Amino acid sequence: MLIRYAEITDFGWLIEHDKHISNEILKVKIKNKEIYIIQEENKIIGWLRYSLFWDNIPFMNLLFVLEEYQNKGYGKKLVKYWEEKMKRNGYNNVLTSTQSNENAQHFYRKIGYIEIGGLKYLDDPYEIIFYKNIK
Repeated sequence: MLIRYAEITDFGWLIEHDKHISNEILKVKIKNKEIYIIQEENKIIGWLRYSLFWDNIPFMNLLFVLEEYQNKGYGKKLVKYWEEKMKRNGYNNVLTSTQSNENAQHFYRKIGYIEIGGLKYLDDPYEIIFYKNIK
């Protein structure tokens, strides 16, 4: 297993699999090293994409592991790797969110994230905001 920054050579694979981001923003995120790739035997099996909430709190925008690799610890390893990188970069806290109708909320709670609120956007399900202290 290998975790690394996404590179421009990963663009085609990412844009094919990540339907929540435009081509232009994806290129910027790759350039800014805001995407981590997880590989198994040289095959990309998942990714984590983040940004800075309020320009100063790392916010995990997306965590995704291909279905055949889910429930095998890869998502947890990817999140832990990201948390360690954020800690080394001087951050003490991280955030993420998930919709209330998604099972991801149970995953985040299991790995130490605490629900701190949420929001309702138009007709989408309620979005739960999660926080974790990584000091």
